[in-house]
Amino acid sequence: MVVLVQKRIILLLVGLLLSFVVITGRIAWVQFVDGKQMVERIQFQLVDKWKLQSPRGTIYDRNGKELAVSRMTKSLYANPSHLNPDPDTVAAWLAPVLDLKQAVIKARLEQGGSFVWLKRMLEPEKSQAVTAIIKEHQIKGLAFIEESKRYYPNDGLAAQTLGFVGTDDVGLDGIERALDKVIKGKQTEQAVETDSYGTPIFKSIFSYTPRKEGKSVYLTLDLGIQFVVEQNLDKIMATTHARSATVIIMNPRTGEILAIGNRPGYNPNEFYRYNEKDWKNRAVSFIYEPGSTFKTVVAAAAVQENLIRPEDRFYDKGFVEVSGRRIQNWNGESYGNISFLKVFEDSINTGFVHIGLKLGAARLNHYAEMFGFGQTTGSGLPGEENGILFKTEDMRASDVATMAIGQSIACTPLQLLTAVSAIANDGVLLKPYIVKEIDNADGTVESRTTTQVVRQAVSPEAAHIVKYMMEKEMEEGGGKAGTVKGYLFGGKTGTAQRLNDNGSGYEAGHYISSFVGFGPVENPQVAALVVIDDPQGGLFYGSEIAAPAFRDIMTQVVRLLNIPPDNPQTLPAPETDQPVPAAPAAAAIPAESPPPGKAVVPNLAGTTIREAGELLNKAGLAFVPQGTGVMVRQSMPPGTVVQAGTEVTVYFEPR
Repeated sequence: MVVLVQKRIILLLVGLLLSFVVITGRIAWVQFVDGKQMVERIQFQLVDKWKLQSPRGTIYDRNGKELAVSRMTKSLYANPSHLNPDPDTVAAWLAPVLDLKQAVIKARLEQGGSFVWLKRMLEPEKSQAVTAIIKEHQIKGLAFIEESKRYYPNDGLAAQTLGFVGTDDVGLDGIERALDKVIKGKQTEQAVETDSYGTPIFKSIFSYTPRKEGKSVYLTLDLGIQFVVEQNLDKIMATTHARSATVIIMNPRTGEILAIGNRPGYNPNEFYRYNEKDWKNRAVSFIYEPGSTFKTVVAAAAVQENLIRPEDRFYDKGFVEVSGRRIQNWNGESYGNISFLKVFEDSINTGFVHIGLKLGAARLNHYAEMFGFGQTTGSGLPGEENGILFKTEDMRASDVATMAIGQSIACTPLQLLTAVSAIANDGVLLKPYIVKEIDNADGTVESRTTTQVVRQAVSPEAAHIVKYMMEKEMEEGGGKAGTVKGYLFGGKTGTAQRLNDNGSGYEAGHYISSFVGFGPVENPQVAALVVIDDPQGGLFYGSEIAAPAFRDIMTQVVRLLNIPPDNPQTLPAPETDQPVPAAPAAAAIPAESPPPGKAVVPNLAGTTIREAGELLNKAGLAFVPQGTGVMVRQSMPPGTVVQAGTEVTVYFEPR
């Protein structure tokens, strides 16, 4: 019996010893052999990898004012498998705040899995409201991730030029698209710790601080000039009820585009609320027959070829027949024996048909190409069209005749302004450009654009003669309404029949009105084109609606650019009342009824650049914006009575 017990004790000890050896061996195997692999498996289960995008670079105007910026925002997501309470209840709480239908939120919460987006890039007030709801109802399974969102602090200003960015930080239009690879920041893969349900542990998310990796871009645009353009575009649309309108301003000596405005417009902060047609930059994508504005190029070609001089005489009988086609003057009148200068000033069609036929198809097409027609300008703006130019071998005499008066040729507004700028620039055609400089994230300059000469389109002598004729048109011809007081400008009106949208024939009774000009004539520093598509209400000639718009815009632009006047005596009389801030009681005249020649400064608190400009314009005061965003200070207190036209400086800061 004792022996049997001893044997059992020995067997038990041996078994325990063997178990200890096996367990020790297994621990050693796991620790020293399988350990690394198991750690990797655990990390795989408890660590997720998220791709995070660093903010895009900022887009500035030429003076460093923000046009497009990136701000960090919170995006709301859910872990449906760990949600508490039920999806229906949570959806009912969130729907009013997220501006989503309850059914949409519920469907997302019921789709299962460990991750689903509910609403990305929430505005601060929205994310704060959601945070309050989560805290109040103790909701489980909802959290935020910080993402970079693109903002356009000036709303619709230069919208078609800037473009916009989608939710995945991809540039979808305009400069945002053209320079997407430059502006876009780097994508970083971030390890995020998760719990057993796969829900990210918040501290591991927010421990990541995205660095600014995208390059910043400085455009040639001037925010102040851009505002003037867009303000006047609104006025054009309100008074003419046109289908659309475009204004471009550039420096003819450098090729820098100072402003581009289009109507209809849109707000890139909410691009999805607008028709896709409103996104298009008509300055480079709208193809139209330029009409009489193209006569500047025809005149330059004829002068260059020694076919005509301003003093040469021409007999006009009011019409001309070419290949069985009758072409008459725009007003149907006959001018008799007149000079070529008079032909140019009054835009007489018969005279230009005569010149076009003397040039012939080959030379006419040659000079059109020399001035950049039939090909993109290379401005760097996406969506630019080539325009339409006949092949010489396909042109009949009637095609030459109509091309000489600005028909049978189609161009974009930017092509036309570039061509006329070459005349202003002593016959030298420049490549227009919109990107002035690109800076690295550390502030160093990566690249800087400089003036690029394309070719000498005509001689300086020929250009000088055409400049002289354009000056005379504004003094004595159809461009009188475009005169800028105190300055000598050169310009040309244009009124063309509107092509059918399908390209076949013309729309009866529908026109495109335009005016192109530059100044001061002796040293041109600014050139502009106004194009009004299909004005309604009776007035449609370029001299009636486009020329006055040019005048209004240029009157403000020369002040913004500090261009000295040619004739100071013709400028408006200087202010007699000093705009000294006064106590409210001193401004005895109420704002709604100031005395003649006076204006009352409105209250601009909290307004955007556009809103402030509209209020000042309505009050009869000049607007000088400083900064971007929302108004924080104005140079004169509300209620101050000043001379009408007084400049009011308004300071803005980002929201």
